[in-house]
Amino acid sequence: MEVKILEIFDDDYSLYAEVVSKSFLTVAREFNFTEENAPTNPAFIKPRHIMRMKEKGINMFGLFLDNICIGFVAVEKIDNECFCMERLSVLPEYRHKGYGNMLVNFIFDFVKKFGGKKITIGIVNDNEILKRWYIKKGFCQTGTKTFEHLPFEVGYMERTI
Repeated sequence: MEVKILEIFDDDYSLYAEVVSKSFLTVAREFNFTEENAPTNPAFIKPRHIMRMKEKGINMFGLFLDNICIGFVAVEKIDNECFCMERLSVLPEYRHKGYGNMLVNFIFDFVKKFGGKKITIGIVNDNEILKRWYIKKGFCQTGTKTFEHLPFEVGYMERTI
């Protein structure tokens, strides 16, 4: 099996939105998120959102297993030293096989290559499993924030590169 992480330059927005949506849907169900109570959650992402990310200049990458996209991650440059990693996704049937680690390590290298010193993320703060996973990857929690339009508290984490 051939595994590749490739920057996304094409406009197959439907494919990437489907990978992100299916990947986040498991957590959305676990926490009872719906399109009505958490419309900005990636479980409900649409192709137009991927298109907007591309138009905004956000770097997006797909993880391909034998030319089939099974994962996705995006990274946005905040300033010369800080980058924000977003939408880290691995389809449920491919989890626990190291693909998420591959994507995160790829982003670490990408950020280093462009002179970044820090990566930030935002997660569902009550998702303890995900939080522990990121802690194992060297992230530490830097704060939390409640937003009126979200049914959960956002946990902010960062990692120095």
